[in-house]
Amino acid sequence: MSSYCDYAIGDPLHGPYHDTEYGFPERDEARLFERLILEINQAGLNWGLMLRKRNGFARAYDGFDVDKVAAYTEIDRERLLSDEGIIRNKLKVNAAIHNAGVIRGFRQSHGGFAGWIAAHHPLTKQEWVKLFRKTFKFTGGEITGEFLMSIGYLPGAHREDCPVFADIAKLNPPWMEVPADFWQ
Repeated sequence: MSSYCDYAIGDPLHGPYHDTEYGFPERDEARLFERLILEINQAGLNWGLMLRKRNGFARAYDGFDVDKVAAYTEIDRERLLSDEGIIRNKLKVNAAIHNAGVIRGFRQSHGGFAGWIAAHHPLTKQEWVKLFRKTFKFTGGEITGEFLMSIGYLPGAHREDCPVFADIAKLNPPWMEVPADFWQ
């Protein structure tokens, strides 16, 4: 079975993301929100397009500032839907705005998005998917799984023989804190 490592290593577009971000533990709210937005927007498309449009998303969504995005108005929605630098899909735009409000609420209940995720760890992928579907908009199985793999909460981001796997293992990502048979 082919993995991201097979084609990302050394690739000018995918390589830097693979080598320095994908699978690495992440707690920063704006970076978590960015990953969620990118994963949602990737649905039905390819990850390379998300990486090419990443700067456009950052500009369009105010640097992934949760407070700013949660306060977006209809004027902002229209601006986003006409922005060629991002994916102009009404459901995905509405999900980003809605999800920003949900994330902002996590500050009160869990100290933030990272705290909310950590409070539910460990869950199986199926349990995470159920939780995300109940909590957020536009988060199905693939989106939820990729998001959680990308931030170190689910295994599978890298093959064990990938050089980046050893770098990530040194950081003890959350998925490594549970017995291996939990993931089977």
